[in-house]
Amino acid sequence: MSEHRVTAPTIPEGEKVKGPASYFPSIEKTYGRPMQEWLDLVADRLDTERHMDVVTWLKTEHGLGHGHANAIVAYVKANLPA
Repeated sequence: MSEHRVTAPTIPEGEKVKGPASYFPSIEKTYGRPMQEWLDLVADRLDTERHMDVVTWLKTEHGLGHGHANAIVAYVKANLPA
């Protein structure tokens, strides 16, 4: 994981963001890790695992709630290079 295949968005404070990225400030605050770490972990797993398998992994191994886990996976899938 030497490169970021999906880069975390920069969300200006107070800006309303729609879609999966709208969860990112809450995810960082709740779980204490920067979004780039989550995005890198998920991008690596999506090489060999299905969407819901990665969601389940985030929930069981890292304690994320379903909405947060699904938002991360959906964002990565939508932004992975083709």
